[in-house]
Amino acid sequence: MIVLSAIGYGAGMLVLCAVAVASKDMPSAETLWKANRPVSIQIVDRYGRDILVRGASSAPRVKLANLPPHVPGAITATEDRRFRSHIGLDLKALTRAMVKNVKAGRYVEGGSTLTQQLSKNVFLTPEKTLTRKAQEVMLSIWLEQAFTKDEILEMYLSRVYFGSGAWGLEAASKRYLGKPASELTIAEAAMMAGLLKAPSRYSPISAPEASARRTAVVLDVMAKQNLINEYTHYRSLTDPINIRRPQSDNSAQYFVDWIWPELERVVGTPAQDMVVQTTLDFDAQLKASEAVSVRLDPKRNASQAALVSLDGTGGVIAMIGGNAYSESQFNRAVQSNRQPGSAFKPFVYLAAFRAGLTPWDSREDKAVEIGDWAPENFSEDFKGKMTLETAFRRSINTVAVNLGEEISRDAVIQTAADFGLTDLQPLRSLSLGAQGTTPLKLTASYLPFSNYGKMATPYGILSVSTVNGTPLYDYQRPDNPRVITPENLGYMNRIMSRTVSQGTGRRAFIQGRDVAGKTGTTNDFRDAWFVGYAPDIVTGVWVGADDFTPMDKVTGGSIPALIWKDYMETALKDMPKTALPTSSQPVWSKQEKILDTLLNNIEDALP
Repeated sequence: MIVLSAIGYGAGMLVLCAVAVASKDMPSAETLWKANRPVSIQIVDRYGRDILVRGASSAPRVKLANLPPHVPGAITATEDRRFRSHIGLDLKALTRAMVKNVKAGRYVEGGSTLTQQLSKNVFLTPEKTLTRKAQEVMLSIWLEQAFTKDEILEMYLSRVYFGSGAWGLEAASKRYLGKPASELTIAEAAMMAGLLKAPSRYSPISAPEASARRTAVVLDVMAKQNLINEYTHYRSLTDPINIRRPQSDNSAQYFVDWIWPELERVVGTPAQDMVVQTTLDFDAQLKASEAVSVRLDPKRNASQAALVSLDGTGGVIAMIGGNAYSESQFNRAVQSNRQPGSAFKPFVYLAAFRAGLTPWDSREDKAVEIGDWAPENFSEDFKGKMTLETAFRRSINTVAVNLGEEISRDAVIQTAADFGLTDLQPLRSLSLGAQGTTPLKLTASYLPFSNYGKMATPYGILSVSTVNGTPLYDYQRPDNPRVITPENLGYMNRIMSRTVSQGTGRRAFIQGRDVAGKTGTTNDFRDAWFVGYAPDIVTGVWVGADDFTPMDKVTGGSIPALIWKDYMETALKDMPKTALPTSSQPVWSKQEKILDTLLNNIEDALP
């Protein structure tokens, strides 16, 4: 008994000590009534030039009396269903979450109450320590004793983060919907409540499909808790939600939307004013926006475009997600899944080079049939025997398909996967780029051709710091693997530079610069691509229509190549004139040289 008493006494003293330590640094009640200015997130480019600022506008205080009942109902239904009955902690929710996490072997559910979220996200620092956790518990219980449930809910709704630089329900409602929170419909309230779980993941601006699915989940929860009846539930699932068009048409908004989830991953929900230095080059971004605007041709149904430009490490230099951010916030550069067409062929030819072939080996352009499928060339005829280099720069489909069959589709899939194009299926149309990808992924897959062989993952944040310069995050460049041998790199640079100087990509040629690339055009002109590069810079351009309707004979060598050239001439202006490593042509017989020269002259005379 003496031993047990001693143990109990010791445990009690430890608890008292923990409480004393936690209490020592508790925020004062005055914190609750300070002016509620959201944090300011200043986004700057790689040279420190301003791009834009998010946050910093005042977040009006929310009054429950001004809100329709379904608004707080949607919030509590998803965030804290026993909010009205607990004392700041919900032991049932904590137990349920602990059991689920143990069963899953990982963190899948939290048990924090709405009051705890208010304590943690608004009044405490984001550090994860036992002291801060103890303060969170104590502050939650204190808040429940000091304020009514309505007052706590009002403070929460006035200060919680809803994503896209919007702190507080009123600011978020105006940011996303262009209306005060007092006018939110049931469907809109469900969408706002759904944001709280993961603001970036469920953003109606950058992730509209995920937002719609999450909104449906919230409506289901509200129905199960009898907050809405069956008819209202069904009607709300079909009610339209009109997302407000942003006032700014700054094309860099696409890029900032893209980096925002990564920002929240590395620093958490922004809790203080920050400066985020990005990889963007604002001058290059402006030129990219201008090139897209000038070259798009709605009369030919070339109504949308995406552009991604990467430096040799994978840093995004410029990103265009569409022709006008104010019209559509859907980021086609990272969200649109389109067929690359012949822009995928570099990986077919590289797989062939890995198998021992060279650009000077010959194959015949002739009819090919695989089952009931007979692919045709763009010219709808056949040219007979030619070198692989010639077949590539003229983008001959039959040679590409036969190469893929000769070396095996699995070899092509493995080569593409080594360059970041994963999840491909061994379909018979594989070699013609009939499986969709995004402009960002396709552009990144060309990086090793430009940076002397190394794979790199695209990124957009260089550093995050407080306004007084205290570092919060610095990008650590990984040791990227080399995925191509110097010999094969020379082969690829050779055939792709010939494509620009003599082949389908001639409109992308830049006088005095070593550039290379590949065009791509899909069936019925639904997608047109040009992906090209110079040393340590890769740029990909896609042009098409959002509804997948055909364009009027727009090929990858037309509008996309012209956009690419307009942009790259500016992007390369201050870069050194470095040469791409290419392979020299072997010594040929006199007859072979005459034949090749004759073919080149004929091809150059073609329109």
